[in-house]
Amino acid sequence: MPKKFALTADLSSQDVDFGLRADRYLTALFSEQEGLDHLSRSQVQRLIENGGILIDSRPIRAKDPVATGAMIEVFLPDPVGIELKPENIPVPLLYEDEHLVVVNKPPGLTVHPSETQKEHTLVNALLYHIKDLSGIGGKLRPGIVHRIDKDTSGALVISKHDEAHLGLSKLFAKHDIRRKYWAICYGSPRWHERQTVKTLIGRSPSDRKKMSVNVTDGREAISHFELEREFAVPSKTPFGSLIEAALETGRTHQVRVHLNHLGYSIMGDPVYGTPASSQPKWKNLPKLVQAAIEELPGQALHARVLGFKHPITGKEMCFEAPPFEAFNTLLTSCLRHSST
Repeated sequence: MPKKFALTADLSSQDVDFGLRADRYLTALFSEQEGLDHLSRSQVQRLIENGGILIDSRPIRAKDPVATGAMIEVFLPDPVGIELKPENIPVPLLYEDEHLVVVNKPPGLTVHPSETQKEHTLVNALLYHIKDLSGIGGKLRPGIVHRIDKDTSGALVISKHDEAHLGLSKLFAKHDIRRKYWAICYGSPRWHERQTVKTLIGRSPSDRKKMSVNVTDGREAISHFELEREFAVPSKTPFGSLIEAALETGRTHQVRVHLNHLGYSIMGDPVYGTPASSQPKWKNLPKLVQAAIEELPGQALHARVLGFKHPITGKEMCFEAPPFEAFNTLLTSCLRHSST
């Protein structure tokens, strides 16, 4: 049977304006409610769409306002049985216990299935190697607490049961996670100290397949960037750089969008800032670097560090995921042509 929660709307305690749209208000309200505090805004929106949230006994829309004193009923469906095919896809394990597993996701591997892709994902691989995964993510996302892009590689934590899943979800919701990425970018920043970017990120108004900072209804995204290494042929302007990104938030395409916003798009990125062969930032690359980029499965972006407090034991944990071959080949090619 679905779990039922009953609440009363009290906007005065939420530091929000009267009449705030339902999906935003409810996400903020639920974050302080035991049993609902794991719900993201997108999950709240899905519940609304499926009739799982009632205001004063009536269905609502995500954009509807909520009035002080309104009675809120929430119906959480039971986890759906997993109907996915386990597949023997090699995935390096960084850590495993009875509660969770940390993996180094290879590039080119989608994290979880969708309605259009039921095979050849990280979840299919985990069902083969791990067997037990939490069901709270639903039938297509068992164990998945967070994700990275298909062509981004690196560290991911996966839950084995619902208690661990809820605990990890709380850490991500509070941004109490340590995440660092390596990105190999075109050109080199003019700044040589830590650079913080704080913007909204949402769907691009001109291209719905992209994310953008040029939005008015996005979600807050905060990234910190540090220049690790410049790559330059002697006596010439740097053709590339290795940049470390530390994330406070984890929005879709966040590192890619923020670096492109700064003017230093990631090598191999097929969506953001990909240069034409006639553009200087491509023509200035050494031939071997061009060849290494063309061998990449996607963007040269790797989730190198993942740290968090264990959701069950409370132990502080930190993992470093080594980059995969294509990333290392590009990095080595850049270093060989660098004079710095």
